[in-house]
Amino acid sequence: MSVVDLPSPNHAPRPEGLAVDVLVLHYTELPLQESLDILRDAARELRVSAHYVLAEDGTTYRLVPEDRVAWHAGRSYWRGREALNATSIGVEIVNLHGDRHDYPPRQIAALIDLCRGIMGRHPAIVARNVVGHSDIAPKRKIDPGLRFPWRTLAPAGLGLWPRRGAVPVAGEIEAALQRFGYPPAVDVAPADIVMAFQRRYRPDRVDGVADPETRALLADLLDQVGGAP
Repeated sequence: MSVVDLPSPNHAPRPEGLAVDVLVLHYTELPLQESLDILRDAARELRVSAHYVLAEDGTTYRLVPEDRVAWHAGRSYWRGREALNATSIGVEIVNLHGDRHDYPPRQIAALIDLCRGIMGRHPAIVARNVVGHSDIAPKRKIDPGLRFPWRTLAPAGLGLWPRRGAVPVAGEIEAALQRFGYPPAVDVAPADIVMAFQRRYRPDRVDGVADPETRALLADLLDQVGGAP
């Protein structure tokens, strides 16, 4: 894997005593050079950054050291915690719109190598905690998009993928989604949380309806993690 160091000034110290336990995947929505310029710009009113940027040809750009906070997640929530920048690694993947454009195989191969390395250095990042920006910020964010190959990443230990045939979860689906990690429907409607789940695990139909198929996919994922919050 080719890694190019392009340091960004946009970072901060990690809080003491907290493990890095979340890996967040994004798409840039801009071409490579524009993305690098923005993520390395200290003059912007809203300074942003990421630990890594992954080009379409598989080249990896390292902008922020992993032991520093990068500003990539914004308002975010996963498994009962908010403000995930403090305990996460952020990877920006060059793609103009992940709902419309496929990710090249060489880019995904490089992503798998990169993420395996990150998870090896931060063992608190379990498969369940490899998330998309849309998982941790429903409605506000949709990246890495419907065409992102989560199913391909799961066998490599990068995220989970549901098996078919589980008995659908009963009752209010909001509580079950929160048990898996999704945020409560506070600033967004319950359907927005369901849509975030479907974007990730049932991208062929994202309608916000907690139908039996959606409930069955969630049931299997909860079974894979032992139902624990």
